[in-house]
Amino acid sequence: MLKTYNVAIMGATGAVGQQMKEQLEKRKFPIKDIVFLSSSRSAGKEIEFNGKSYTVQEAKPESFEGIDIALFSAGGSVSEKFAPEAVKRGAIVIDNTSAFRMDKEVPLVVPEVNKDDLRLHKGIIANPNCSTIQMVCALQPLKELYGMTKVVVSTYQAVSGAGIDAINELKSQAADFDNAKNAEAKVLPVKSAEHHYPIAFNVVPQIDQFTDNGYTFEEMKMINETKKILHDDSLAVAATCVRLPVVTGHSESVYVELEKAATVDQVKQAMIDAPGVELMDDPSNQIYPMPLMTAGLDDVFVGRIRQDLDNPNGFHLWVVSDNLVKGAALNSVQIAEALIEENII
Repeated sequence: MLKTYNVAIMGATGAVGQQMKEQLEKRKFPIKDIVFLSSSRSAGKEIEFNGKSYTVQEAKPESFEGIDIALFSAGGSVSEKFAPEAVKRGAIVIDNTSAFRMDKEVPLVVPEVNKDDLRLHKGIIANPNCSTIQMVCALQPLKELYGMTKVVVSTYQAVSGAGIDAINELKSQAADFDNAKNAEAKVLPVKSAEHHYPIAFNVVPQIDQFTDNGYTFEEMKMINETKKILHDDSLAVAATCVRLPVVTGHSESVYVELEKAATVDQVKQAMIDAPGVELMDDPSNQIYPMPLMTAGLDDVFVGRIRQDLDNPNGFHLWVVSDNLVKGAALNSVQIAEALIEENII
C-alpha cells in the first residue's frame, strides 16, 4: 500500500506557495492530509486543493504537530522562527528562503545534481536560489564529464522573482508608455532601498542590496551556492544579476571553462543526457530558449551553445527556466519526492 504523508505549506497564499500547491496536485504527491499556513493577514482565506476547500491558518509552532514534510516559502525571518519549531515536532522542512542555504549543517539540494546530500539533513533542507538552480542543472553534467575551472554568468531575471507587487508594478508602468520614464516606482530594484526605478521599458542592474565588495547579495548567492552544490570551493565563479521587464522566467548567459577538451556537439549531448534539462539549440532556424515560451514548463532549457573564439576549452550557453516552477516550487517538491524515493523519510 502506498504510504502517504502529512504536508504543510508555509506561505501558502504567496506566488511560490500557490505554485507549490499546484505542483503537489499535478505530480500526485502521496498526501494524507495538507495544511495551508500563512501570516495572520492572510489567515482565513480559502484554498482549493484536489477538489476540496481548505481554510488558510495562521502559522503557530503547534501548527506543525503531526506534519511529516513542511514546505516553506514565506521569507527568511519566518523560516528562522518556525523551521526549528517544525523540526522539533518531527517534520522535515524544505525551505525556499536564503535563511539556511549556507549553513554547513543544512544540505542545499537540486535533486538532479546532488541528491545524495539529502542523507546529511538534520531536519532542514534548503532550496537554492532560483537562478542558481537552473545554472547548476546545466553545469553539473559538464563538470562531471570534463571538469570545470571557471564560470561567469550574467542573468536576465523576471520581476516575479521580486513578488506579486513587482509584477503589478510592471503591468501598471507598461500601460502608460508615454510616461514610462517618470512612472511611479515603489518596488524595484529593492523595496526597502532608498531609490526605486521603473522596470517597464528598462533594465536594472541590481537585484537585492549591494555588499561591501560591490556585488549584490543575489550575485553572492549564486557564487557561494554554486560552489556548495557542486562541492567545489576552488571553482572560480562570477555573477552579474540584472532585472528585466519580463513577468516570468529567468534567462542566463553562462560562460564556462572546462579542464578537458570537448566539442560543441559533445556539450550539446551532455545537455541532452542531463536529467531535467532540454536542449533547444537550432540557430539556423532561430530556435533557442526564451522565457515567454518556457513559462509554466518544468525543465531547464539550454541553447546558443558555442565554443569560445579565443579559448578552446571555453563554452558559452544560454540557459532559461521558469523561476517560480523549477526555480522554486518544483525543486522543493522534487526534494520531497527524493526523500521518499531514497527511503530517507
